[in-house]
Amino acid sequence: MLKPIIKFLVALNGNVKRTQLAAGIAWGILIGLVPISNVFGIVLFIVSFFFTHNHGSKILALAIIKICSPLIAPGIDVFGWQVLHIEALQPLFTQMYNMPFVPFTKFNNTLVAGGLVGGVILWFPVFMLFLVLIPIYREKLSPKIRNSKVVQFILKLPFVSLIEKAVSE
Repeated sequence: MLKPIIKFLVALNGNVKRTQLAAGIAWGILIGLVPISNVFGIVLFIVSFFFTHNHGSKILALAIIKICSPLIAPGIDVFGWQVLHIEALQPLFTQMYNMPFVPFTKFNNTLVAGGLVGGVILWFPVFMLFLVLIPIYREKLSPKIRNSKVVQFILKLPFVSLIEKAVSE
């Protein structure tokens, strides 16, 4: 878990395009909102590799969402219940349930439906938010953090070189 965090920090402070970082975070949130043991979660994770984005930021965002999932699951459950009870979509859901493979996706589970629809709805706003936040971090916060006494002390510790070797491998 340490390696994706370090790679994300290196990319954030390096010359990786902000669009790639923002897309990675948005993908991580989308995948993180869907239960990972679900077919949708697995397919989204695989499909995400066909798009250009920073995988370290995706894994970090995914991990943060999964850690926070006990806090956000009730809201996703309620949202999924509302999505599944949209009257206009009932014929579609019935038709999907009667298809051969589709019921195995558990699309009619409130957590799956809420996570999938919520993640898709949040993808673009999260992408745009981080497009704005990344330059602000790079211009204003990064130099202050880099020059702080705490970071200078940490960089002098011997285990930091071990971490640096682990990341470069």
